[in-house]
Amino acid sequence: MSRLLPAVQLRVPTGEDAVAWHRVFADPDVMEFQGGRAAELSVYEELTARQRRHDAERGFCFWTMLDEQGEVIGFTGAQPWPHTHFGPVGEIEIGWRLARRAWGKGYVTAAARTTLERVRAAGVGQVVAMVDAANKRSIAVTERLGMHLSETFTAPVSKRQGCCFRLDLTRA
Repeated sequence: MSRLLPAVQLRVPTGEDAVAWHRVFADPDVMEFQGGRAAELSVYEELTARQRRHDAERGFCFWTMLDEQGEVIGFTGAQPWPHTHFGPVGEIEIGWRLARRAWGKGYVTAAARTTLERVRAAGVGQVVAMVDAANKRSIAVTERLGMHLSETFTAPVSKRQGCCFRLDLTRA
């Protein structure tokens, strides 16, 4: 039996969303698998600007995720894999990051399903999700999305084990 997923809104990130993302990601629990702490505000300012460009050029990006009350609770979406020295270079990555207070409510699954619909409509045939091997919550999301484990890797900076999940959107 599947549970009813919450209503979630996705919007192209605004300049103000950089501040909201910085605030949401200041929680060490949220950042456990991304180095343990939020980046400087300037990193989120650059990231939101890059996402606006992705949306304008490709029709998808990491969108700001809003709950039923219109509060920023994180992001989800897709972007070209941002690294050139490791991982699925040249592929489209689906990803998410969520405020601690919103965990366990289905927001990421709902938003990620919308993301898959949007990237498929934009002509993307396959997506990947790069997940820390210890991040059981995100691995569960990839499973709910129908993704399959295609390979494991060691992250070059953190030296942590990771998993690359794939989904063929032409069959899904």
